[in-house]
Amino acid sequence: MSKFWSNAVKRSNPYIPGEQVNNPEIIKLNRNENPYPPSPLVLKAIKKEVGQSLRLYPSPTVDTLREEIANLYDLGKENVFIGNGSDEVLAFSFMAFFEPGQAIRYPDISYSFYPVYAKLFDIPVEEIPLQDDFSIKPSDYYDSEGGVIFPNPNAPTSLYLNLAGIEEILRHNQDRIVIVDEAYIDFAEESAVGLLKKYDNLLVIQTMSKSRALAGLRLGFALGSPELIEGLVRIKDSFNSYTIDRLAIAGGVAAIKDKAYFTEKKEKVIATRSWVTEELEKRGFTVLPSQTNFLFVTHPEKDAARLYEQLKENLILVRYFNKPEIANFIRITIGTDEEMKTFFHVLNRLENF
Repeated sequence: MSKFWSNAVKRSNPYIPGEQVNNPEIIKLNRNENPYPPSPLVLKAIKKEVGQSLRLYPSPTVDTLREEIANLYDLGKENVFIGNGSDEVLAFSFMAFFEPGQAIRYPDISYSFYPVYAKLFDIPVEEIPLQDDFSIKPSDYYDSEGGVIFPNPNAPTSLYLNLAGIEEILRHNQDRIVIVDEAYIDFAEESAVGLLKKYDNLLVIQTMSKSRALAGLRLGFALGSPELIEGLVRIKDSFNSYTIDRLAIAGGVAAIKDKAYFTEKKEKVIATRSWVTEELEKRGFTVLPSQTNFLFVTHPEKDAARLYEQLKENLILVRYFNKPEIANFIRITIGTDEEMKTFFHVLNRLENF
């Protein structure tokens, strides 16, 4: 600790990302990355952008990408904000819409960046317990003092809250913002974007890291009323007007345009998810009904921490959360069919399933 640290630094408790091991032989099923490459059109667009234009600043308003996303969701450009990954969009949202001294609500088992931001920006929280089946009970989020944020589908549980439940929360927080973090929504039933024209207190945040395989390009976006988007822009421009570089803009536009590739790879992940679920259940695992690109699983006779370590020793990384309520669960990202076959080969040999 330095005597020069500010109070914000002293109270911070930084986020710890999924384990990264620099071994090309390891199978990474721990970070919810897409197992397939980005669209070929993305690579072509990025290569085209590499040249003289890199000497110039990128667009601070990112209009071309905003327009593509707006068209995708039948919205206006003024309804779209672009950030350097959805984590940056979330951080800006905490600053733009939550107040120190007014407690916000989010699930106690949820995306672990929320408490990090809350501490950093000195925002009190009410962590709401999930129900026994790990689902969100909408009435627990009624009449929040400072606002509501939750992932849908939730992470790490993989469970989806239907639109009727989201509307309940919105109706009972009409003077407070409700942020729905849809990082995994493309693997689920339906986005809350359709509710934007009905509720001006709704902000939907998505990422291009998962379903569009652009985790390395860092693109996230928010969808909301023009007033909410303006709030995010004001925060961004108070830090850095140029958060999205030229290569990311070009790649993002191409990814949105290539609808056929997006649909093909998304459906492939969902199909593999179904097959892996069946195989795990045959081996006695309880698998929560996932609407994401990962599975959250437990076994009545196996210790999750030990299984995590054994898999790691055999060059397979999954995610283990050392938290009491979920201490006997592991989270398994859906990989390619070949990767998942290797996973089961190792699993069978380790635990005699």
